[in-house]
Amino acid sequence: MRVYIPATLAMLQSLNETGELAVVGGTAFAVTPALRESYTAGDDEELSEAAMREAARASLRLLGADGAEPDAMPPRRVVVAADVDDPKLRPDLDAAVVKISGPVPRSAIAAAHVDGADAESAVLAAIDAVDAADLGDLDAELAIGDVEDFDLGWYATQELPFLLELL
Repeated sequence: MRVYIPATLAMLQSLNETGELAVVGGTAFAVTPALRESYTAGDDEELSEAAMREAARASLRLLGADGAEPDAMPPRRVVVAADVDDPKLRPDLDAAVVKISGPVPRSAIAAAHVDGADAESAVLAAIDAVDAADLGDLDAELAIGDVEDFDLGWYATQELPFLLELL
């Protein structure tokens, strides 16, 4: 199953060095039966975009965690697309949430999706707003909407060393 794993640039750096992506809490997002049921219309591509959007929001939470991202790394959302066997569905957490066990090897990773430099100020504002947005704060939700206006760039796994070098 294709899953979308929330990550940070530091996690991509670790993947580049070790060949494995550590998945925080085993949490990823996917096109699940519960996600399909929550949409009245939409094809697989649209549902995949919804799952990736949830992973991008979770990436903001990782960026906001104490000590999660070294100051040397620019603030950018990162979502890693990977193909894993038998993730555990967790509709009790959210419609798109799945849990996977263990690290994901580079061979299972299809691509990484990363914000460009032009999104950094919006990412910083969204990091500060994500929890309030989840609690219904409309101004905070606008900050999340601002960062979601930026498309994540697509990078093949063999491009990751070059991406990280250019940061």
